[in-house]
Amino acid sequence: MKLIKYFVAVLAMLFATQAFAMEADQEYKLLNPPQPTQSGKKIEVLEFFFYGCIHCFHLHPKLSAWEKHMPKDVEITYVPVVFRSTWEPMANTFYALELMGKRTQRIDDALFKAWNVNNIDLRDEARIAAFLSQYGINSKKFREYYNSFAVETKVMRSKQMLQLYHIMGTPTLVVDGKYEIEGMEPDGLIKALNDVVAMVRKERAGKH
Repeated sequence: MKLIKYFVAVLAMLFATQAFAMEADQEYKLLNPPQPTQSGKKIEVLEFFFYGCIHCFHLHPKLSAWEKHMPKDVEITYVPVVFRSTWEPMANTFYALELMGKRTQRIDDALFKAWNVNNIDLRDEARIAAFLSQYGINSKKFREYYNSFAVETKVMRSKQMLQLYHIMGTPTLVVDGKYEIEGMEPDGLIKALNDVVAMVRKERAGKH
């Protein structure tokens, strides 16, 4: 009887180990509940990020390169994360630049580098405006947008999305409102992104 119990225990451990390995190898986890997408017929990719996140900094050049050559049926949207009040100025900055039509890769690069390489304090409006003026951004116009109702609304929406998408860290990618990718090195994350986009494309084709 003891021998039977021993073998049952060993088998249980083997199955548990196998189940864990399958979960660990999976490139994504399912978002529960799934969220509606805003990309129409295109496959939506969201990146939840913060300029001061070192992992986002390392991913940034690879994701930017991916965006330049991404399939035509894919649309990527960046969502600045506000986990604490000191992160909010960067969310305001992102949306102010976007509404001004001044959010470029050059400026994104500069903001990531300021935080992660040069340790420049960009936690208040005046410092941010002064920093961006070096890149041709009109300080007065920037501050008008920074404090606008439109930017406030967008930041509020980004805070709501943190809750809806259960975002716990950055960078996190969400594909098609239901597949979440996180916790990988940049190359692995880009590979997972390509794999999940291809999977979503097949899923959509199967529905027609």
